[in-house]
Formats: sequence, C-alpha cells, structure tokens
Amino acid sequence: MSPPTLASSAAALLTRDLRLLWRRRGDAFQPALFAVLVVVLFALGLGGEKDALARAASAVVWVAVLLAGLLSLDSLFRGDAEDGSLEQWMLAPVPLAWLVAVRVLTHWLSAAVPLILATPLLAELLHLPRAQLPTLLVSLALGTPLLSLLGAVVAALTVGMRRSGILLAVLALPLYVPVLVFGAGSVTAAAQGLDPVGAWLLLGAGLVLALVLAPLAAAAALRIALS
Repeated sequence: MSPPTLASSAAALLTRDLRLLWRRRGDAFQPALFAVLVVVLFALGLGGEKDALARAASAVVWVAVLLAGLLSLDSLFRGDAEDGSLEQWMLAPVPLAWLVAVRVLTHWLSAAVPLILATPLLAELLHLPRAQLPTLLVSLALGTPLLSLLGAVVAALTVGMRRSGILLAVLALPLYVPVLVFGAGSVTAAAQGLDPVGAWLLLGAGLVLALVLAPLAAAAALRIALS
C-alpha cells in the first residue's frame, strides 16, 4: 500500500470535516446567524437613518464577520485534541503544517464564505451604496482567509487550556485589528474617490505571508501544547 500523498490526505481530512460539519449543521450556522444579528442590531440602534448607516456600513459588516469568525475559533482544534485526533496528525506521514492548512480551509469555508455570499443582502440592509459593494467583496475575499490563518495560530496556542475563550479573544483581536482597518479602509477610500488598491495589496501581502508562516507556527504550537 502506497503512502498517502499531500493531495489524498487533504481530500480525506476535508471530506471528514465537511461530513462532521453537515451532521452539526445547526452549530455550523451559528457564526453566520450571529453576524446577521450584529448587523440587524446595529441598524436598529441607529434608528434606520440611511446616511448614518451608509457611512458605517463597511465597518459594521467587517466587525460582524470578524466577531463571527472569532466565535467559532475555539473549536478549530479543540475537538481533535479531546478525541485524540491531533496525536494521529502528528504520526501521519504528511507534514503537520499541511493538515493545519486544510483545517483552516475548512474553517474559512464554513465561517467566512456564507457571510461573503450574504454580504450583498447585509449591504442593502445597511444602505451601502451599490458602487462600493465590489470593493467590500474584494476586501472580504482577501481579508477573511487572513483572519482564519491568524486565528489558527492563536487557537493552536490555547488548545491545551480549558475555558480559553476569553484568552483566545484577547490574543486574537490585536492581530485582527490591522486586517479590519485595511479591509474597511479600502471601502472608505473608494467612497472618497480614492484608489482602494493600496489596501488590497497590503491585505494580499499579509495573506501570502500568512499562507506560508501561519500553518508552520500553528503546527509548532500544537506540538508544544501536546508535548
């Protein structure tokens, strides 16, 4: 029997995660529902004033997406640590960082992609000018994978701790703030008639660095947590 390749191991782990996600689909939709609730409450809090909502729309959507991703971050590796799967990951004939990257992909698909698809509806609720919607979608497409990768490092650092939710948020939020600033800032720049490409390039550069470094850092943190 030939040893598993990177592609076959990724396909097996992704299939397993998606099946488990489907069985717990009620829990899987919680981040998306939480983000929608944040947007709705913010709209109600401003009293439905169109101009005020339009000015804050991009920031509100970004904060909602950030908080929704943070809500599901604690479960990124905890279930595998509790049932012994992480030990099997370390014994697998493929790099641990590769398996971590696949798990981050699953987290992004389940937590961020539904929100990106729902962004046009949320933007309409917040009266975001339609000309700014493509800028918001591009910033989310670049920024949300970066949030998942940064969150994976923090989740790996806290996987061995019980009741680490508050600590995880304290560690993750400082890393998330620059992504939030550049993501929402790109839409603000477009609203002011400026070029948002600079913010996109910074998000893209951060994403490339995180794709290379974050799985390695998370893998090292998992080894330390389980040693």
